[in-house]
Amino acid sequence: MAVRTVPAIQTGRCPGGHMRRSRGLTAALVLSLVGAGTGIGLVLMPQASAVTPPVAFTADALPTWQPNGVVWAMAQANGTVFAGGTFSAVRPPEGAGSGTEQEAVNFVALDAATGAPTDCKLSFTIGDGTATVRALTVSKDSKTLYAAGYFGAVNGVQVNSVAAIDIATCTPKASFHPGFPATVRALAVSDDTLYAAGDFNNIEGQVRERFAAVDAATGALKPFTANADEPGRAIELTPDGKHVLLGGDFFTVNGADSHALAVVDATSGAVRKTYGTIPSNSVVKDIATDATGFYTGNEGSGGGVFDGRIGLNLTDFNEKWRDRCLGATQFVLPYDGVLYSSSHAHDCSLEGDFPDGKRHYFLAQPTDHKNGAPAPVDGFVRGPRKLGWHPTSNDGLGEGIGPRVMAVAEKNDVKYMWVGGEFTLINGTAQQSLTRFASTGDTGAPTTPVVSAASVRPGEVQVRWRTSYDADDSKLTYRIYRNGAATPLATVEADSLEWERPQASWTDTTVKAGQSYTYRVTATDAAGNTSALSATAPVTVPATVQPYPDQVRQDGAQLYWRYDDVSSPFTADSSVNGNTSGVQVNAPALRQSPGATTGSSTAVGLNGTSQQIHSDHRQTVGSSYTLETWFKTGTTRGGKLIGFGNNTTRNSGSYDKHIYMTNTGRLAFGVYSGSTKVITTGLFDTYNDNKWHHVVATQGPAGMALYVDGQNKGTLDVTTHHSYAGYWHVGGDNLSNWPNRPTSNFFAGQIDETAVYPTALTQAQVQNHFNLAKAPADTVTEVSATEDTYINQGAPSTAYGSSSSLAVRGTSAYETYLRFPVPAAPAGQVLKAASLQIKTTTQAGAGTADTVSVVPVTGTWSGAGTTFNTKPTLGTGPLGSISGIPDGSAVHTVELDTAAVSAVLGTSYSMALTSTGTDPLWIWSAEATANEGTPQLVLTFGPK
Repeated sequence: MAVRTVPAIQTGRCPGGHMRRSRGLTAALVLSLVGAGTGIGLVLMPQASAVTPPVAFTADALPTWQPNGVVWAMAQANGTVFAGGTFSAVRPPEGAGSGTEQEAVNFVALDAATGAPTDCKLSFTIGDGTATVRALTVSKDSKTLYAAGYFGAVNGVQVNSVAAIDIATCTPKASFHPGFPATVRALAVSDDTLYAAGDFNNIEGQVRERFAAVDAATGALKPFTANADEPGRAIELTPDGKHVLLGGDFFTVNGADSHALAVVDATSGAVRKTYGTIPSNSVVKDIATDATGFYTGNEGSGGGVFDGRIGLNLTDFNEKWRDRCLGATQFVLPYDGVLYSSSHAHDCSLEGDFPDGKRHYFLAQPTDHKNGAPAPVDGFVRGPRKLGWHPTSNDGLGEGIGPRVMAVAEKNDVKYMWVGGEFTLINGTAQQSLTRFASTGDTGAPTTPVVSAASVRPGEVQVRWRTSYDADDSKLTYRIYRNGAATPLATVEADSLEWERPQASWTDTTVKAGQSYTYRVTATDAAGNTSALSATAPVTVPATVQPYPDQVRQDGAQLYWRYDDVSSPFTADSSVNGNTSGVQVNAPALRQSPGATTGSSTAVGLNGTSQQIHSDHRQTVGSSYTLETWFKTGTTRGGKLIGFGNNTTRNSGSYDKHIYMTNTGRLAFGVYSGSTKVITTGLFDTYNDNKWHHVVATQGPAGMALYVDGQNKGTLDVTTHHSYAGYWHVGGDNLSNWPNRPTSNFFAGQIDETAVYPTALTQAQVQNHFNLAKAPADTVTEVSATEDTYINQGAPSTAYGSSSSLAVRGTSAYETYLRFPVPAAPAGQVLKAASLQIKTTTQAGAGTADTVSVVPVTGTWSGAGTTFNTKPTLGTGPLGSISGIPDGSAVHTVELDTAAVSAVLGTSYSMALTSTGTDPLWIWSAEATANEGTPQLVLTFGPK
């Protein structure tokens, strides 16, 4: 038996067989979206099937028996899944407590609900060479399983690469015996006809080149003739049964020019539709249909390759959209309005999704654009936007393709997405060639949000976080908690995907000037799975407007990175409406002090070899824009300070609209408008002097301009730049072929206060920013207690100086004493606000319904020597008070009399917490290890 061998070629084009599966499950999943609760860590229990619609399956893989080779083919019937390929045995899932390896010669039947083998045993063999099963499909009445590939016998019954199996008895049908002389790669079946695609040139002496049809009962050859010049890899019937869709490597069908795809008459094979827009170096690996359209999976190799998916109409067979992701699509499966596909997609730049980089083995997208198709790009309508379904896999063994085939099966009212291929990992866990995902049982919680908080005006705090990632939920619910409270202050919904996790934000307008706050955030998916609490994000509200950042915001920055973040890899966007955060690469040094501007807290440090920050989502840049940043360096290797590029962590292939430093310390601002256009500072205008400098670059209707430290350093009459979708980069990206290119693409030094505007700032605005950077601004000092204790009337001789908690109560008195080293006011500044920050303990009833007063201590005391009997004298004028502190461990702030605290600046000062009621307050002491829990004196200083 002659077998046509397809030579292996480079990735992009991944040769191999085509699998056929049963389709037709139409029942929609009943999805439940239930609002999440308010308690920290609360796990809600809505229907377990809850994932973000229209995705129908979780990304949590279920235990499944696994073969020792490659799965090429899959079909399902009556709750049983059939898998065929090239293997000799199946074994239990990794870590399974029972079961031993079983023989399975190129075929296994498995229970859809348990993932375990059934009693149906079939052995596909051949006398010469290696047998393989490349295609499986089930008859419409679910009684017959058709198998194809390269084999000569099934359970010893002689066949020729195609066989019919009686599903009820699990035996080959002797009455069905077509004679295919070469590998068959795909099957499709109607009521009375079995269609086949493959490498053959004839059937039983009659010419049938790569496509043929036989009687579904006997295997007798039918008149259908659709001769192609190269292998057939895919075949599918239209839902009305009138046409057959052909896919493969071919360039002609029945003499008509049509590459990789054609539509023919289901009875005669006469050509009804040809195609010429699939590149010659690409092929169709799979075709699938639903009620309104059909879809192709494509792969190729070389320049201009097409590796993605096409959606076409069934009415006229014309293309409706084309998804041009790169990465060898092997299989497409439309189900309930979603097109699931298996591939190793690594570059979806042309679709506005992820750039070239990590491989994504599973994708899901709507079968149609829901709100009208977008305008064509390069002559093609983009594919529908990707959905949040992200199981992970790997290339695996064999040809290193990963997943190859998919099927949906149902049992006991649960739907299962089965996947076969040559992978050896699923979601990071060892699992070979078979896996499955269910419509119920979403158990994976979202990743923990990374949070930042900032305030530049009295009365408002902007809480920002990098949205979380959840493998099967793109819409997540976020809860914001303040000062350690157990009840959220606000709830926000936001969308995110694995490769696109933009910033979400919320503004707290209930804060008070001069007070400090902390914020934490959780993420909850549609099934109620909740992440851990984020790390604490602290912030102090200024007593007056901070002039520099407020002006940047007022001037319309849509990206504003201040680099005050406390956690990697998130760089928060402090603009008013931009929400374009940054993703830190290779762990830049955070919170470098001092920052560039008066009142700005910290900068970011970059090593000049690998560290950078890129924006979190793809965007385009308009005809007018401004780039602004501060920098400090002594480098002699140059590097990019800020710029735009079409990739994230890899070198961009398109890159301009950037400011970079030469080896000698000169600054250059460049755009590409058919050639490089660059403004460079003068020969002696160098800025690698280890001082902070302000650089601004603008482009708009007036052309290009470069400003350094408020001064215009040059202009060019260039109003255009390279138009493409990309990402902002700070600290590094490609600089190849740019004038005076430095030794390094990466900048070594400190960066602060980076902003991007959608307009060209005027010279007056630039000068104003530079001047405001040195204008007086509020500063905040937080002082920890150096000593604290409390006294207990019930134990009048006991000292509590080493206790981890402190108490306040009027009747049966407790009093708490705190000592702070109060700093003097900075030169030219005065105290504008003062507050005491305390945190209730975790014990039940730690809060109080009474009013707690803060009063000065006039007598002497020490933590070790103070008891009820030796308590110090208290002053008469209260510094401040707080009423009704609720139970639950949380941070609380007591506003203090500014004049009274001003009078004791520069001294060691003691204060007491007292009450007249009977309900005790318990707070953490300076000796406590509780996070954000120890007493703090918060002082805000500002210009006179």
